Amino acid sequence: MRPRRQNIRRGIPARAVAPNAVTALALCSGLTGVRFAIAGDWERALIAIAIAGVLDGLDGRIARLLKGESRFGAELDSLSDVIAFGVSPAIIMFLWSLNEIPRFGWIFALGYAVCAALRLARFNASIDTAEHPRKAAGFLTGVPAPLGAGLMLVPVAIWLWSDFWAVRDPWFICAWAAMTGFLMISDLATYSWSSVHISRAWRLPALLLVAMFGAALLSAPWHTLSITMLAYLATIPFSVASYHRITRRRASDNAATDGIPASE
Repeated sequence: MRPRRQNIRRGIPARAVAPNAVTALALCSGLTGVRFAIAGDWERALIAIAIAGVLDGLDGRIARLLKGESRFGAELDSLSDVIAFGVSPAIIMFLWSLNEIPRFGWIFALGYAVCAALRLARFNASIDTAEHPRKAAGFLTGVPAPLGAGLMLVPVAIWLWSDFWAVRDPWFICAWAAMTGFLMISDLATYSWSSVHISRAWRLPALLLVAMFGAALLSAPWHTLSITMLAYLATIPFSVASYHRITRRRASDNAATDGIPASE
């Protein structure tokens, strides 16, 4: 019993607490977006969701860097994602537009939030299973929750810099929420960072583009974010086609290895 008591006194190492603290900050930032939306401060509401997305991207990397990964952290991260990228964007969009048709608008807002929860539940269910072939090839299944929140809020970003009334039409937002929710729970192969490769010849131009993107983000944030998310949406057909090419190539290689003609 003495070694166990000594372990209790030692407590939890700080390296295990740090990534969970970042995850908690992401959750708080997502809920703060709802607070700003209630006050009608749409710019700060979007900024809060964007900060939550940045923190969500950092917590996993911090956990791997500090070797503080845990099942508790994975569960907390999923719960944080449901709130910050599922519930909060749904409430923001309802307060911004969908409350003009409260019955139907609330149904589509709930549908989006449920899709975010279903996506993250699917991710949790696959934590202990064998590695998915798409993940091994560097692809994701469906649109990740942070990017789904970004897509969901694109109409707000466009409205902030253009004041284009059509993007605030509640029926358009219903269709947009349905599309975004479907993309999150879909079986479509989407790009991940590990599936993007830059040749040595394009290294410096890529750095230049990153610097220009940072400058554009500071000088015209809503233009930049809305165009970036629409560009990501446009990449989905290409990612699906790219993954199909990889699977066909692997099937052909396996057939050749087994001595079976590829046509069979």
